[in-house]
Amino acid sequence: MFVRALALSDYRSWDRMEIDLRPEPTIFVGRNGFGKTNLLESLFYLATLRSHRVSADAPLVRTGAGAATVRSTVENDGRELTVELTIAAQGSNKATVNTAPVRRPREILGILRAVLFAPEDLALVRGDPAERRRFLDEIVVQLRPIAAGSRADYDRVLRQRSALLKTAGAAMRRSSSEADSVMSTLDVWDEQLAQFGAEVTADRLAVIRELNPLVTQAYSSIAPHSRPARISYRAAAGPEVDASWGGPAAVDEIREVLAARLREVRSKEIDRGLCLIGPHRDDLLLSLGDEPAKGFASHGESWSMALSLRLACVDLLRADGVEPVIMLDDVFAELDAARREKLAAYTGSAEQLLITAAVGEDIPGVLAGRRVSVGVDQEDGRRRSQIIGDEPIGSEGSGPTDDNR
Repeated sequence: MFVRALALSDYRSWDRMEIDLRPEPTIFVGRNGFGKTNLLESLFYLATLRSHRVSADAPLVRTGAGAATVRSTVENDGRELTVELTIAAQGSNKATVNTAPVRRPREILGILRAVLFAPEDLALVRGDPAERRRFLDEIVVQLRPIAAGSRADYDRVLRQRSALLKTAGAAMRRSSSEADSVMSTLDVWDEQLAQFGAEVTADRLAVIRELNPLVTQAYSSIAPHSRPARISYRAAAGPEVDASWGGPAAVDEIREVLAARLREVRSKEIDRGLCLIGPHRDDLLLSLGDEPAKGFASHGESWSMALSLRLACVDLLRADGVEPVIMLDDVFAELDAARREKLAAYTGSAEQLLITAAVGEDIPGVLAGRRVSVGVDQEDGRRRSQIIGDEPIGSEGSGPTDDNR
């Protein structure tokens, strides 16, 4: 699989941009803030319908514009599909496949499969559980695009139930009739939350079961003298959920556990005005030996764990029969020489490798292909990203110097 063409309109710093790509390493070089990362982010958004940098869509739209457009032609085993996504600053997004509109943007999931390595990946180890939940959900929807529907349904029910919980306590104190109405409505939301929550959780558990040995193997390759790495799940609903093998067969079992726990904590949720049970409160546990990676891993071990998670995703997608597009967003500058070489050796065999770097010399010389220079145009007072050079580079990293370093 590879991206043959990418076009952007009003996407972040890019006013208009079109570029043809090939199944080879392509290195985008330019100063920080020139828009290199925006190119990779736009493709990752097509693959997952999420940005790896922000949780909302509005920042993706160029200042002053009402919507951004990302269009890409993806080739897979000789078959080409052109997907176009319109990202609205406010309101709903829209998508087309080969110019034909689709009912929901999530119907484009699966057309492009991609794994993105970025400096933000360190937050997978050191950051909040939300970062790790997002990581899980991103790989779930690439492997099983239909899972995006369960996640959307769960988020919708969670918003409605959370809004009810915030007002439930006061309503129940006003009158018995209002109390009865609140409890009856909560029963309905509980049933739906348990169902959709079970579907989301089962999908995550199934992915973790496949990822765990791949993470262990990748970490051992990157850090052979460190402690063994593994991943596991911690559900807010308790160890009965953690012990599940996941997958469709586990949905009924998990739903019953979630429903029981929701009944147990209802009074506490009403008192606090919060939804305390469900996959939005769960976490992906990362361990080194007998200790959690968060708080115990060194800086080098943390980077090794973060890289292992991404490398495991590459292996998992390959095992599913598709060679993903691999994108490296300025990560070589963050790594020591040994980890640079390991990452270059692992990703160099990708059908398509897209790399960004502020300094071209940060890229290991074994990665031959094409070098694209990115700059900015500030004519008329507006700052726009632009492509200012495009040259091949040799196997030793030779090529034109970049004046924008």
